[in-house]
Amino acid sequence: MLSQKAKYALKALLILSERPADVPVQVVELAEEGNLPRKFLELIMLELKKHGMVHSQRGKHGGYMLAALPSEITFGDVVRAMDGPLAPIPCASLTAYRKCADCTNEKTCAVRIMMRRVRDAASEILDNTYLSNMSSDGVEALSDQLVSA
Repeated sequence: MLSQKAKYALKALLILSERPADVPVQVVELAEEGNLPRKFLELIMLELKKHGMVHSQRGKHGGYMLAALPSEITFGDVVRAMDGPLAPIPCASLTAYRKCADCTNEKTCAVRIMMRRVRDAASEILDNTYLSNMSSDGVEALSDQLVSA
């Protein structure tokens, strides 16, 4: 399940992705526009900065800006930075693999095989969805697809 932290990070980055790249946006403005809790968002923005997704500018006209183009930051990048590996269980993870203590044969473990499929499907979607795909126009197009499906 996606954490609130990752959800808020995605919302803040989507707001930044629709702003001019060279104009910093203050946390208070991001919080108001995204209806996000300011104090929690401050911590999230620091973590996003640590992961190289945003950079900040100090001063009266300071704030945060994307550190890369919206077409270079995937939802997968953000979710992993905020929540860690995508796999629902450690033995299905590619980046944080850990063998289950109760497993006798990983190759035939139905739970591991299914959770690996879940991880792969989530990764396929999240790693191929960029902030730029989810602009206002992109969201409207996806929403239309969901309604017609």
